[in-house]
Amino acid sequence: MAKKYFGTDGIRGTVNQGNITGEKFFKFGLAAATYFKNQKKNKQIAIIAKDTRLSGYTLEPALVSGLTSGGMHIFTLGPLPTNGLAMLTKSMKANMGIMITASHNPFFDNGLKLFGPDGMKLSDSIEKKIEKLIDAKSTKQLTNPRLLGRVKRLEDGNNKYIKILKKNFPNNFNLRGTKIVLDCGNGASYIAAPKLLKTLGAKVITIGVEPNGFNINEKCGSTFPERIQSAVKKNKAHVGIAFDGDADRIIMCDENGKIIDGDQIIAMLARRWKLKKILKGGVIGTLMSNYGLESFLKNEKIKFVRSKVGDRYVKEKMKKLNFNLGGEQSGHIILGKFATTGDGLMVALEVLFSLRKGKKASKVFNLFTPLPQILENVDIANKNIINKIHCKRAIKKANKIMNNYGRLLIRKSGTEPKIRIMGESEDKDLIYKCINIIKRSIKSEN
Repeated sequence: MAKKYFGTDGIRGTVNQGNITGEKFFKFGLAAATYFKNQKKNKQIAIIAKDTRLSGYTLEPALVSGLTSGGMHIFTLGPLPTNGLAMLTKSMKANMGIMITASHNPFFDNGLKLFGPDGMKLSDSIEKKIEKLIDAKSTKQLTNPRLLGRVKRLEDGNNKYIKILKKNFPNNFNLRGTKIVLDCGNGASYIAAPKLLKTLGAKVITIGVEPNGFNINEKCGSTFPERIQSAVKKNKAHVGIAFDGDADRIIMCDENGKIIDGDQIIAMLARRWKLKKILKGGVIGTLMSNYGLESFLKNEKIKFVRSKVGDRYVKEKMKKLNFNLGGEQSGHIILGKFATTGDGLMVALEVLFSLRKGKKASKVFNLFTPLPQILENVDIANKNIINKIHCKRAIKKANKIMNNYGRLLIRKSGTEPKIRIMGESEDKDLIYKCINIIKRSIKSEN
């Protein structure tokens, strides 16, 4: 049965509409508190972080009210990257962690991501159990007045996160002599990322570190890498780094301004980890991973397995197969040796560690030539429209035309009201032809 509230990466939507209201967030909090309280842990603790959207200050109190009404004690951390929240959930031995964010979406969207006590995103089965509690009568879940939860703000969340990150590298690791263009997307990493790189001795040129509640991801960050491209060339920097709104994605560029996407980062790390004998199993990609990456890894004799799109599915498959590296072209990269979810800062450090001693990013990356890949999004109110007969016929026709010349992937976005159509082939005209066949059928049904 399909989930009602949770998508591929938590709950997400437009603020003050549908599921993203104070009323709903109270119910989400109460349901989550009820589920995790039933896990029989002695202390009932949840920690909450958020990105920089203005709506976070509306939704957080409602979420806290639901959690405390269910008997959970709360620590709020303020703006912090998603994996910082995941790491602290585990290190503080909390029952759960909740990140209020809409990740790479524009400011008018928001949502939440839930993590268990192990710092892992929740499984589909647990999310379905919480959904049942969301729709149950809330009065049954309200705790005795004497058992209401308490709330405390912690001001050192970013410092704790930075400390955990630095522990994964030798004490003498430094970035002195390295010039970095850093774009935090006016999002959750605007405190931790510049501070971390500067404490390691790097010269940092910052972009997107002045959030105002509305400018998160606005022509900046990993979804707009043109900013780091131009800034790297202008400032003659060694590398450019861009994060999305909650810093679980990273996109980079080399000293020449050439974009380095998630697939290229994964290729570099996989080869390096294999040489260092720290790669375990192989690499998990997704249905969106470029065929060029798959071919490169095959030539390197590195196993490659695809999962469904979404970093939580990547992590689930990594855990199942005991692999320690996986990720997505979009920049969600999971370093299983260090993290339980995508962490842009952790990946940045691992890359910078490999670039020390004067190595040029252009020499370390660009290990394969990507197969031409085109992704188009179709805005749609009802994503189930692709299950209608007319759309199914169009998809079948497009796949028949593409047969043996490439591949098509048509899927519902798990985070936005869109149908995503991806085509991959040496023949770009063929890709556009097939995509347009599907687009026309969707628009005619809409």
